[in-house]
Amino acid sequence: MIRDAAPADLPAITALYGREVISGTATFELDPPSLDEMTSRFEAVRARGLPWIFAEIDGGFAGYAYASPFRPRPAYRYGVEGSIYVNETARGRGVGRALLLALIERVRVLGLRHIIGAISDSDTSEASIALHERLGFRRVGAYAQVGWKFDRWIDVHLMQLDLDPTGAAPTTPGIDLTGGLA
Repeated sequence: MIRDAAPADLPAITALYGREVISGTATFELDPPSLDEMTSRFEAVRARGLPWIFAEIDGGFAGYAYASPFRPRPAYRYGVEGSIYVNETARGRGVGRALLLALIERVRVLGLRHIIGAISDSDTSEASIALHERLGFRRVGAYAQVGWKFDRWIDVHLMQLDLDPTGAAPTTPGIDLTGGLA
């Protein structure tokens, strides 16, 4: 089941993200953020009218995803970066796909133009890249050896989904990068 995340979900979200900080390369943070910090991040995303969604399997936490502004400059207000984290026990069960599909639809409804995926080089990066490609994302580049974690350099692969590939002018004002939707 995919639904909008709620404040009550933040302890599970914080724990999953903390595990990824400590043992994974999906994030380049080195110290797990506190529940208070994750609550602030959640509130900042939601204050902009952007989606933060939660996945469950049989009533148990399976993962989460959210969209955040791609860059802070006003010209970027039509694009978001998608982030997806799947609980280890739920991997290989379609949770990542379900979260990404739901995220795409929620961003599309907002009238935004692009979703950017930044996929770090790890044991699961090829699976993540393949999933993004199956859902219409295209490879647009890579940052080589841009992150130093676990005593090694890590690449970041950039992928982009054009929600309106015709290049038509925007029909919405985009994201208000200072707080809420403009």
